[in-house]
Order: sequence, then C-alpha cells, then structure tokens
Amino acid sequence: MQHLYAGSTSTSNTFTMLLRLAADSLVLLHLAFILLVLFGGLLVLKWRPALLIHLPALAWGLAVEGLHLECPLTDWENRMRFAAGDAGYHGGFVEHYIWPLIYPAGLTPQIQWLLGTIVLLLNLGIYGYVIWRRRHT
Repeated sequence: MQHLYAGSTSTSNTFTMLLRLAADSLVLLHLAFILLVLFGGLLVLKWRPALLIHLPALAWGLAVEGLHLECPLTDWENRMRFAAGDAGYHGGFVEHYIWPLIYPAGLTPQIQWLLGTIVLLLNLGIYGYVIWRRRHT
C-alpha cells in the first residue's frame, strides 16, 4: 500500500521536471530568436514575406542590445527555474553549451553596441540588396 502515497512525490517530481524542461525550451527559443535577428535578412533573400517576421525581430533585438533592456524570455525562464527549485544554471546541456552562446562572459555595454552595430550594418546591406534586386527584376 506504500505505493499509493508515492503519487504525491511523483506528481511533484513531474511538475518540477516539466518546469525545467519549459525553462530549457525557453533558452532554445531565445537562441532561435537571436539567430533570426542575426540571419533573418538572409531568409528574406529567398522568401520575401519573411521580412514581416524579421523586421520586428531585428528592431527588438537592436533595442535590447542598444538600450540594455531586459528580455522577457530571460525573466520568464528564471521564474520557471526558481519555481522548479533551481538556484542557478548548472549541470545540463542547455546551460553548459547554449547559454554561453547567448550571454558570453565579459559582455560589456560597449561590446553590445558593437555587436548591435554589426547586426544593423549586415542587415542594412542585405535589405539594400533585396531592394536593389527587386528594382532590377
């Protein structure tokens, strides 16, 4: 009969696991968004309607970098980790390999401005080409 009472712990463990999985999924979503900001202009070269997705993402990404805004995905992830009983980012694949790509050590406001400028110039070049190509076809 002891197994009848184990359900409470099992349910709690399942909920904790789901919170951690959701937090890890948010990190992957965050990385995908960053990749969209960085390379979405290239997608526009092949599929012009992608600009409806990319331009707002680019604007948000540049605003976050340039104005040092808090990303809501980060806050949401941290809340889920706290609810799951996690105190930090340790032990998992996502935390070890994905997180440092999103927030590298030593990232300063000056480096953020530089990265934002590079992203802006890259995308201005891509969109300039898209506009040029459209006018010459």
